[in-house]
Amino acid sequence: MADPTYNVVLLVEQALTPLDARQVRSLHEALDEPVVYYVLLPLDDAAARVEASLGTLSGSELLAAPGVPMNDIDIDAVREECRERSEADLTTTVTVLKEAGANVGGSKLVTGSPIDELAAEVTKVDARETIVLTRPHVVAELFRQDWASKARRKLGVPVLHLLEHETFDEQAAGPDGIGGA
Repeated sequence: MADPTYNVVLLVEQALTPLDARQVRSLHEALDEPVVYYVLLPLDDAAARVEASLGTLSGSELLAAPGVPMNDIDIDAVREECRERSEADLTTTVTVLKEAGANVGGSKLVTGSPIDELAAEVTKVDARETIVLTRPHVVAELFRQDWASKARRKLGVPVLHLLEHETFDEQAAGPDGIGGA
């Protein structure tokens, strides 16, 4: 006999708000079977963060201002700060989901490829669907390199892409989420 639980894996980019959690829950209110959510949140990459912040400086700023030499940046401290922030975001997400009435079966930080870990979690919990919640990424959406598109190609379950911190109505007007492809 098949498991009567409707398992949903959420791949989130940042802490969900209470509005996000209520919207996710509203998608499954009409189901007869119990719904259990599993949350994945990719660990913020400290090295990418340092590179991105350095990338915002122009060449003349790097040459003209002595600033902080690269070897003086404590990458380990930045990594620890990123881990702490990601853990706090994961805790917040689980809390707001539970406050919205969700049953959360598990949560974890993702350290590898988000799509590979999403696929593994879908298989592990025998998920019936996945929901990818991200901030809008104009460039990624333009080239269809976003997580939801990659997940659709890799998984054998429905993938819904929602934008965090936006209502369903706001998303319906855009090219993704519930109003788009």
